[in-house]
Amino acid sequence: MRLIDKTDLVIDKLNKTLSLQIFIAIILGALAGVCFPHFAVRLQWVGSLFVLVIEPFVPPVIFLSIVSVFGSLENLKLAGRITAKAILYFAVVSTLAIIFGMCSALIIHPGKIDRSLVESIEPAKVMTTYYEGWLKFVMQNGMLLLFVLAVAIGILINRLANRDAVVNIFEHLKSTVLRVLRYLFLLAPVITFSGIAYTVGRFGLDTLVPIGKLLAGTYITMFLFIALILGSLLAGLKVNLYTFLGLIKNELLYALGTSSSSSVIPLLLEKLEKIGLKTPVVRLVTVTGNSLNLNGTCIYLGMSVIFLAQLYNVSFSLTELAGIVVIILLTSKGASGIPGTGFLALVTTVGSIHQIPVEGLAILLSIDRFMSEARAITNTVGHAIAALIISKSES
Repeated sequence: MRLIDKTDLVIDKLNKTLSLQIFIAIILGALAGVCFPHFAVRLQWVGSLFVLVIEPFVPPVIFLSIVSVFGSLENLKLAGRITAKAILYFAVVSTLAIIFGMCSALIIHPGKIDRSLVESIEPAKVMTTYYEGWLKFVMQNGMLLLFVLAVAIGILINRLANRDAVVNIFEHLKSTVLRVLRYLFLLAPVITFSGIAYTVGRFGLDTLVPIGKLLAGTYITMFLFIALILGSLLAGLKVNLYTFLGLIKNELLYALGTSSSSSVIPLLLEKLEKIGLKTPVVRLVTVTGNSLNLNGTCIYLGMSVIFLAQLYNVSFSLTELAGIVVIILLTSKGASGIPGTGFLALVTTVGSIHQIPVEGLAILLSIDRFMSEARAITNTVGHAIAALIISKSES
């Protein structure tokens, strides 16, 4: 047996126990943060380094996938039809996610707390994070430019006489990059441990108490959105939601471990193709959805805006709430599923509303790691279900 085959067997065995590994990592990380806070704070570099290592792999896989799709299509009109369906779907579901999040916050009132309990967090931290991360936030929007470039190159290849041979080269390159990524993602439990340990050690569990309703409410809201809204869409196609989620369980755990839906896009592409979804649909919908279909981020933004409004006793009319939905629909499109960009999208959103003190953002920054994990899982589920629904529509 070749060494590469033996390595694949090891990966498969480790993946079978991934749920247990992640669960243990979360428990141990929380304990480390409580018992050894000074040590835990020093672990921040582990997660940051892992994301820095993973990020460069994502654009090549996206580029190679889109080039090969357009290069091999017999009918380029098919790609146009799929893209049009995807954009319409993204707009509708993203709007529902925003409204769902805002309504949830209006019902549970997470911001109705004593502001003095949370004002000890320094507002300056928000502005520092904002300026340090803004360049990265803007650069992430370049993913759509990469998509356009890949489409153009793919169309050129499509017109070549030996296009199949050229497409095979791109597919081989993609497979090689994916293999390296699968090796790297074996470290997901380690990254989960370090991320949880750092957050608990840095901010302390006592930080979570005053805003526990927001934190718990966000997770519950995202669960309900997946179960009720996305589940209903699948039920209309006679697909069982939980059976489908079981097929992408490992990808969801990777998203949890890394707090990033973007980092698992390459592996999600591979898994969705393996379970039988149409390749052109999977690649077009998942790649564009990474910027345009962030269900978890939309829910987070909707809930966070209402939380801050309640915290500072700011009231909105129905017209103003409708305007906020539109603002979030626009600001969410640049978040891209990378850790931290969801918070940066919130900074942009609050700045665009002009009625909520930006100082309140420091409160949300303290729990952004926990929020980021919820966003990552929900975004990943949203990508997969969008690909499934649009793939079914092409049957």
